[in-house]
Amino acid sequence: MKKFKERTKKGKVGYILTLLFLCIILYFAYQFYQGNNFNDFIRSESNLYTSEFKRDSEIKYSKQRSYRIVSDKYNDAMFYKTLKVEKNRPYKVSCMVKTQNVASEENNSGIGAQISIEGTTERSTAISGTSDWQEIELIFNSKDREEINIGFRLGGYLGNAKGTAWFSDFKLEEGIDKDDNNEWKFACFIFKNTDVTIDGNQTKLSVTNSDIRDIEDTLYRFSSSANTLSNGKMKVKYDVFEIDEPLSKLSYDKEFAYYVAPEDIENQIKDKITGSDYDHIFVVIRLRRW
Repeated sequence: MKKFKERTKKGKVGYILTLLFLCIILYFAYQFYQGNNFNDFIRSESNLYTSEFKRDSEIKYSKQRSYRIVSDKYNDAMFYKTLKVEKNRPYKVSCMVKTQNVASEENNSGIGAQISIEGTTERSTAISGTSDWQEIELIFNSKDREEINIGFRLGGYLGNAKGTAWFSDFKLEEGIDKDDNNEWKFACFIFKNTDVTIDGNQTKLSVTNSDIRDIEDTLYRFSSSANTLSNGKMKVKYDVFEIDEPLSKLSYDKEFAYYVAPEDIENQIKDKITGSDYDHIFVVIRLRRW
């Protein structure tokens, strides 16, 4: 009887140890699953096996684990998901993003932590450096597309980046209501100085006070004409910003030659347009001596 009790006791201990061991295995299996469960998001990178994709339970914006991309080397990496859309409809995608030591391979404001449509230049603001959680958004029109790949990206269509980015709280709004307000808001940025390289030659030019008065007069006449010609159905308001920091970069296209791309001026105007509701933006620079 004594030996029977001892065997029973040992059996219970063995059972408890086995159960505990199974619980530990299940816990780590669950943690692995949660860390690698991307909820239908697909991982993509230009340089394969360079970046790390994880769900982060420690650094997160809300209760759900964030989506983390770590690139120790320069890469274009993103989580993306294919979404069905209706043709010719406006959409807005937004998310929260946090960054740590994000830097682009080239000095380009269009590269960093961003929302983008895979295979296109359509993107949100690109966040670089180290920053706390902030909201970014991409507004786009589906045009003739019936599905798109929405990507939450560390890098960009224009190049690669390195660092760490966390994305959270993704949100898609379909069919944004048309604004019945007949007021149109314009922002005009006058770059007072240009210091760029054109065809291998350094070009330094400046707008004059007379130029600025002409621009302001043109905007005033545009505002008045829009109101008159539309019988009051289009009212124009505008803000003029004079930028002292020289424009130092131009983009180049074989068909159109040198031009100002959004990436060339984004850093200098971002503070002025963030959170604003401008419908259109004008950029004025001097590129020729008269």
